[in-house]
Amino acid sequence: MKLRISAVILALVLVCGLAFAQNKNNAKTKTNAKVPVTVIAMTGTQFGGVDAGLNQGLENFFEASLDINVVDRQDALKDPKYQGFNLDYMPLYLVHRTKLVDEKFKEPIEKGYLRTTKDFVVLEKQTGNGVYANKQAKPNQLELFVMSQCPYGVMAENKIIEAKKAGLIPENVDIKVRFIVSPGRTADTFASLHGTAEWEEDVRQAIVQLKYPKKFWKYLEEFNKDYRTTRWDVVAEKAGLNPNIFRKYWKDGVKQLKEDMKVAQEYNVSGSPSLIWEGRVSTNMGSISTIPGFEGLNQAPAGNAAAQVPQGQC
Repeated sequence: MKLRISAVILALVLVCGLAFAQNKNNAKTKTNAKVPVTVIAMTGTQFGGVDAGLNQGLENFFEASLDINVVDRQDALKDPKYQGFNLDYMPLYLVHRTKLVDEKFKEPIEKGYLRTTKDFVVLEKQTGNGVYANKQAKPNQLELFVMSQCPYGVMAENKIIEAKKAGLIPENVDIKVRFIVSPGRTADTFASLHGTAEWEEDVRQAIVQLKYPKKFWKYLEEFNKDYRTTRWDVVAEKAGLNPNIFRKYWKDGVKQLKEDMKVAQEYNVSGSPSLIWEGRVSTNMGSISTIPGFEGLNQAPAGNAAAQVPQGQC
């Protein structure tokens, strides 16, 4: 998908810009140049506003300060100047095209990785803390998108397991784990980053969550102790499940994975772990604790067994 490629390319250039800025003996590398940026945002809300991290990355990349003009989404919807832009996900960064901007973004622009107009380089969904403005609300539901053999996804699950055990997650919150897969070569098969074994385990976990929800987190806890294991039958037994359930309900698990794939595509989710709160807020394990009720997710009991907050994605 071009959107995914765009995100990867932009992430690379921002990281390169950061490294470049830091490698000059920590000297200031910013010029006197200013890069004008219009940010269409959800003002007055916790998420969907200007992203300080993205700002810093862009300044390091351009070696120049940003001159930011914030436009509220409601005003942008009425302004003909912003017709044709996707205002479904906030914030939207519109980098004004200057000689410096075109030079810095030359390669990704020429290869079609970044969308441009006459006036702007368009940076869509370049922040993990945003808002899907037009999505239907899902009250009290937290959707965690993972790959079952992704170490970062496993860390996120373990963090939630630990917090649940400590009573640090509100009881009225419904946590639903969804799996990130792509269509396979044949019907009822999938493609997954870590291979066939991963999507097959996705199916098994989907079955447990669907048919035996009260044992789902116990199954995850056992599986995540060795998330590359092929002894899923032993894992099932330790969780109090009969391994034969997977053969019995395999088609149901496949159907659920197809549904997860559809939802992930609707939200343009491709990185494990990713979080969607109440159907609209896109966030991550580092920022979820800023949402009321989730403060305890980053305050789980200390100790050698305490789960860490994942700092990366598969």
